[in-house]
Amino acid sequence: MTAIAEAAPTLDPSQAIGQIAVQLPGATAVFRRLKLDFCCGGQISLRQATAEKGLDLQAVVQELSALQRPDGVPEAGTPSELIGHIVSRYHDVHRQQLPELIRMARRVEAVHRGNPDVPAGLADVLEDMEQELLTHMHKEEAILFPMLARGGNDFVAQPIGVMRSEHNEHGEALEHIARLTTDMNPPPGACNTWRALYSGLAQLADDLVNHIHLENNVLFPQFEPTAAQGCGSTSACGCSGG
Repeated sequence: MTAIAEAAPTLDPSQAIGQIAVQLPGATAVFRRLKLDFCCGGQISLRQATAEKGLDLQAVVQELSALQRPDGVPEAGTPSELIGHIVSRYHDVHRQQLPELIRMARRVEAVHRGNPDVPAGLADVLEDMEQELLTHMHKEEAILFPMLARGGNDFVAQPIGVMRSEHNEHGEALEHIARLTTDMNPPPGACNTWRALYSGLAQLADDLVNHIHLENNVLFPQFEPTAAQGCGSTSACGCSGG
């Protein structure tokens, strides 16, 4: 299966690292590992920041560029090809996204606990979501997806139904996060970490909506009776096209 190609924007080394941290979800983990201060010291360019640390600018640019993931919808293919796309584009990405989001949420809650706009309890919500998603994805990868790749069977509708129900729960978690964060809109004067957190949450929400849509509306209906098709979900699956 191939995906619709989308040209990723070129990463400009003259851009401030704080701006990159906010605009490119996942960049904060790279900067933190390289000990590049994107929050208080985020006003300097990536070129200057790497030079001051003696880092290879091109290597850092390549690592950051790898975070620019395509959003193209896969073309029609076999169930095995679609499953491979779902695992690599969404399952693996969620496993990378959530630990860094949890870390940033804890930081924001601790540093800005006196701010009335702080998303109190967000880190706990994200930790619960991470555990639920990890369990959900493991069940799909270990049980349901291999079953579908083999062509399904007369009993496959039952585990699919369980996955659909859990997708609804993921959607409710996203709605909770949206309430805590005012729809991922940082308050005026928010630091780069706070802004990067909300940018990463918006990316997580978009990815999870697209992920659920592909399973509920493209993969699963190929193995269900006609009467069972349709996601039965709320806004989380993106069925409304909004």
